[in-house]
Amino acid sequence: MRAVNKIVIHCSATPEGRNVSAATIDGWHRKRGFNQIGYHYVIGLDGKIESGRAVNIMGAHVGGGGNKASIGIAYIGGMDKAFKKAKDTRTEAQKAALIKIIKILKNIYPEASIHGHRDYSKDKDGDGVEAHEFMKMCPCFNAEVEYLEFQPKSFKPKSKKARDIKKEIKKDSNE
Repeated sequence: MRAVNKIVIHCSATPEGRNVSAATIDGWHRKRGFNQIGYHYVIGLDGKIESGRAVNIMGAHVGGGGNKASIGIAYIGGMDKAFKKAKDTRTEAQKAALIKIIKILKNIYPEASIHGHRDYSKDKDGDGVEAHEFMKMCPCFNAEVEYLEFQPKSFKPKSKKARDIKKEIKKDSNE
């Protein structure tokens, strides 16, 4: 089994309401030169969780060496209907499916931390990744904060907001 210490959430960067399958994304990724889909799981608009790349194979979803010990999950959507602006388009079914797959993966990899793809942007000012530093808006919500309850005790936030919340929790527990 491959060592996994991170779960990375992505969006497909497709317009709101347009459903695509893991097979479609596989085709897109192959056209970009990948040998198969880069994500391990894809979550459709109806909350259906499709398998992508086998979990025992390193993904192709995060740059800078982030693929080696991570699992990539993409939800369908992430753009407004006009396909002009990034937007959190997750359906209630997708939100529930994300929690379901995270719980399953955390049962297998309890020390894995959860991050959004955008959290892998360069932290230019050293205080945690913020909106002005995002290389991409993917996903269009703060995964580190939204899934804070699933983070391990050893969680090292990449985003400024998650860092600030973790500091506040630590401060409150010391009082």
